[in-house]
Amino acid sequence: MSEKFIVETSARHVHVTQETLEKLFGEGYQLTCKKELSQPGQFASNEKVTVRGPRGELKCSILGPCRKLNQIEVSLTEARQLGINALVRESGDIEGTAGCTLVGPCGEVELENGVIAAKRHIHMTVADAANYGVTNGEIVNVKVNTRNGRELVFGDVVVRVSDSYALAMHIDTDESNAAGAPNEGEIIKF
Repeated sequence: MSEKFIVETSARHVHVTQETLEKLFGEGYQLTCKKELSQPGQFASNEKVTVRGPRGELKCSILGPCRKLNQIEVSLTEARQLGINALVRESGDIEGTAGCTLVGPCGEVELENGVIAAKRHIHMTVADAANYGVTNGEIVNVKVNTRNGRELVFGDVVVRVSDSYALAMHIDTDESNAAGAPNEGEIIKF
């Protein structure tokens, strides 16, 4: 049996470039930190935007700091509410994905792409990966444990290795609800 690690639910959110942020909130605008996240240097900001699709809208928090690409991460249920066919992708892999409109207090930005349902993944440091016997990009199975009898095994979990990460698995709200909001998991071999 392998060591357990934290499993976190990643709710819908938006990553924006500085250019997009300024179009939405005004020239020179900077994100303000509401809460530090488990991944070093990452934070939930106080700023929210409306994500508009062909069939609906959702309010989403912006995560900071600003990035090189705009990316909207929603669950597949939320994508249907928006009327968007969101592809399951790793963060940063937005080529060929659907777009949407972002609406802020000072303007709107039409995005040609960037809407994804994030592929479930585990962040690990190099030392963590060595400890678990896995490598960057490897696909693993993770058994998640809950207190309410909804234990299950997630397949197709990608391992992401960098010394800028902290050990944690991320799943979206649909996955979390299906598993009864798990708080820990372990890599298993069949």
